Amino acid sequence: MTRPKLIRQIFPPYLLVLVLSLLCCIAYASYSFRNFHLDQTALELESRARILENQVQPLLFPLQPDGLDALCKTLGKASSTRITVILPSGKVVGDSEENPSKMESHSTRQEIIEAKQGRIGRSIRYSRTLENNMIYTAIPLYIEGNRLVAVLRTAIPLTSLDHQLATLWVHLAIAGVLVCLLAGAMGLWIAKRISRPIEEMKEGALRFAQGQLGKMRVPETEELASLAEAMNNMAKELEIKIQTIIQQKLELETVLASMVEGVMAIDPAERILSMNASAAKMFELDPEEGCGRNIQELIRNSALQKFIKKALASLEILQEDITFYAGEERILSVRNSPLHDAGNHVTGTLVVIDDVTKLRQLENIRKDFVANASHEIRTPLTTIKGFVETLYHDPLMEPDQSKHFLEIILKHVDRLNALIEDLLSLSKIEREKENEEMAFSKNDVVDILRTAISICQKKADEKNIRIDFLSSEALPAFMDKTLLEQALVNILDNAMNYSPENSVIEVEARGVGPDIVIRIRDHGIGIPKEHLPRLFERFYRVDKARSRKLGGTGLGLAIVKHIMEAHEGTVSAVSTPGKGSEFTLQFPQFRQ
Repeated sequence: MTRPKLIRQIFPPYLLVLVLSLLCCIAYASYSFRNFHLDQTALELESRARILENQVQPLLFPLQPDGLDALCKTLGKASSTRITVILPSGKVVGDSEENPSKMESHSTRQEIIEAKQGRIGRSIRYSRTLENNMIYTAIPLYIEGNRLVAVLRTAIPLTSLDHQLATLWVHLAIAGVLVCLLAGAMGLWIAKRISRPIEEMKEGALRFAQGQLGKMRVPETEELASLAEAMNNMAKELEIKIQTIIQQKLELETVLASMVEGVMAIDPAERILSMNASAAKMFELDPEEGCGRNIQELIRNSALQKFIKKALASLEILQEDITFYAGEERILSVRNSPLHDAGNHVTGTLVVIDDVTKLRQLENIRKDFVANASHEIRTPLTTIKGFVETLYHDPLMEPDQSKHFLEIILKHVDRLNALIEDLLSLSKIEREKENEEMAFSKNDVVDILRTAISICQKKADEKNIRIDFLSSEALPAFMDKTLLEQALVNILDNAMNYSPENSVIEVEARGVGPDIVIRIRDHGIGIPKEHLPRLFERFYRVDKARSRKLGGTGLGLAIVKHIMEAHEGTVSAVSTPGKGSEFTLQFPQFRQ
C-alpha cells in the first residue's frame, strides 16, 4: 500500500482553507460594501427629498395634482431620480416616471407606512412600473406643524449599484485568484521546506539501514534538529556496536580458523550452520558449499550421524571416539555443547572434533613400550634367577657345568646392562632435547663417519665385511658430535648384524642444499615392507628371535630417530627383501 507524502497531506488542506477563507472574506466585503452603498444611497435620497420638500409643499395646500405631477417630472428628469408624491390615503398625485392616474394605491408600501408613522421610510424592492430593482426613501410632509398632508418619495434604480458590485466581485475574484496563487506558491514552498528535512532524515535512515552511518545534516528547526541529532547519536552508537560485533566476529573466525580441532554448528534439522577450516579439511568438504546442507549428505559415517542425533536429542555434553576412514583409518574424538539463543532456547548443537589418531598411536606405543620393557627385563632376570637357583641348590655341580651356567648368567647380565644403558641413553637424549642442553658445535661430518667406521671395523673384519666410504671432501656442520657418532655406530652395527659374510656396506655423505645427507647401504637380508613404518619404534623387532640372538635390545634405531629429531632432522629406511636396505640420515648443516 502506497502512503501519501507529507507535502500532499499538508498542501491540499492548506489550499482549501485558504480558498474558503478568501471566499468568506470576499462575501463579507461584498456584503459590507453593498450595505454601506445602500446606506449612503438612502441618505442621498433623503437629502434630495429634503431639498424638494420646500418646492412640493406649496402645491399641497391647496392641492394641485397637475402641478405636482409636472413638478415631479421636471425635477426627476433633472436629478435622474424618481420622485413620487403620495397622499396619506395612498393615492399617487405626482410621479416623475408614470401617469399618477394609472398608478395603484401605495398605502401598503413599506416606505409609505414608515413615513406615515413619522419616520424616514426605506425600502428596496422590484418596481413593476419601471421593471427594475429600486431603492426608495420616503419622508412625511406636514403643514401647520404636525398635520400630515403627503409623503414625498425619492427612488433610484439599483442598476448602478449592481454594476459596481459586479465590478467589485470581478476585482475581488482576480485579487483572490492572485492571492491564492501567491499563497499557494508560498504554501508549497513552506510545505517543501517542512518536508525536505524530513525527506533528508528518511534518506538518512535508509542509509543507516544499508550500513552507511555517515553524519546526517541537522535542520534549522528545533524539533527536527533534535530528531536529527538523536539519529546521528544513534548512528554513532550503531557504528561503535557494529565495529565491536565485526571485531568479535573476526576474532571468533580467527580463533576457529587457527584451531586444530574441527568445529561444526548443527541445527535441529541436522543441517550444518557453519564449520571451520579444520572441520572442512578433516572431512574433505568445501566450507561454503557445506553450510545449509544436511550432515548425512556430506559425511557418510554412521557413528558420527548417531552421535549428532544423540547430541540434538540431549541437553547434556557427550563425548565419544569414532573411527573414520578417509584413505586411511583415523580415530576422532567427538564432543558436543548445546547451542542456545537469547531466550535460552536450544537452537542446535556445537560439535568439536579432534583427530586423536596420533595420540592413540602414542598411547599404544607407550603401552607396548611398558609391556616390551617389562618383557625385555623380565626375560634375562628369569633366566638369571633360574640358573642361580640351580647353582644354589646343587653346590656339588660339575665345574664344567657350573661354568657353563655362569657364562649364560653373564651373557644375560650383559644383555640386561646393555638394555639399561640404551634406556638411560634414550632418556638422556629426550631430556637434553627438551631442556635444550645439547652440546652442539662445529665439526666435520666426514671425520665423525671415519670414527664410527673405525669403531665398527673389528666387527666387520670378523665377518669379512668391507665398509666402503664414498666421501672425502670435508662437510662442516653444527651437531652434537657424540650423539651423531652414536647414531652412525648403531646403524652400521645394525647393517653388519643383518649382512652376510663377504658383503659390502657403502657409506656416503654429501651436502644437499642446506642439509647434510648421510646414506648407509647394505646388501643383507632386507626388511619386509610392512615393517618399515614401525621400524624406529622402541623395542620393535622385525625378527625377534634373531635380534635377541645377536644381542640387540630393540632400542638402537629408536635412539637414532631421537638423535635425528634432536638435530631437527629425520631418519628413513628403504629396503628390498633379499637385496638389502638403505638408511638415510638428513639434518640441517647449520642451525638457525
